[in-house]
Amino acid sequence: MVRTSRIHEEMDGLLSIMERLREPGGCPWDREQTLESLRTFILEEAYELVDSIERGDPDAICEESGDLLLQVVFVAQVCMEKGLFDLADSIRGLNEKLVRRHPHVFGGERLETGSAVSRNWDLIKQGERRVKREDPSLFAGIPPGLPALVKSRQIQERAAKVGFDWEEGDIGPIVDKIHEELWELNEAITSRDREHIEEEMGDVFFALANLSRHLKVEPEFSLQRANRKFESRLRFMENRVERSGRPWSDYTLDELEALWDDAKGE
Repeated sequence: MVRTSRIHEEMDGLLSIMERLREPGGCPWDREQTLESLRTFILEEAYELVDSIERGDPDAICEESGDLLLQVVFVAQVCMEKGLFDLADSIRGLNEKLVRRHPHVFGGERLETGSAVSRNWDLIKQGERRVKREDPSLFAGIPPGLPALVKSRQIQERAAKVGFDWEEGDIGPIVDKIHEELWELNEAITSRDREHIEEEMGDVFFALANLSRHLKVEPEFSLQRANRKFESRLRFMENRVERSGRPWSDYTLDELEALWDDAKGE
């Protein structure tokens, strides 16, 4: 109960600060923001929170969680000013949705596995869409602006939930599919048809995302990790090149590969 009281106190303080920032005489920058301008900051804060989680830094996770919460409160404040809804409406809707989509917890259903819960969640969502006369498709609700690898995984997961998927636990056919797509990409490269190359390159990425999903690896995080690794090693090489006093253009490819091997060793 003490914890709940503290949360209420801090949330009331946050809402008061946001109202003060947005009211006449408040912060000019905060007053200029719109729902459209906030989109960039929402994405940035979400990625910064993910990065802090990947680094395992509790202090950063705490701070970035607050920064992401700020964006939610900011959106709610702008919408309240427009007479659309306030934060209480968002929280109430979320509470109702969580109860409605967990009948195995708050109702009489019995679901024993996470995959069964996930399938039931999607069925409930489809039912809600039909009631609202919205698109009931399996793929409805996937944001078009998602990063491509994340979107590939979501598309594949939804197809898998209706049985359109490779056999669980057997990645052989998926690996074969990747080789097939690479062969088709090579054929496209030979043809020098750029549109065909782009299409086949996409098929390779899609097949790799499918393999990642079956291996329970998030493709977006995996690629981000590869990006960080490459950048770290190249920074090591930059430091060596700078200390040598020689320009990059003076290095042969063999010398650069030797520096790369040193970076890998580090």
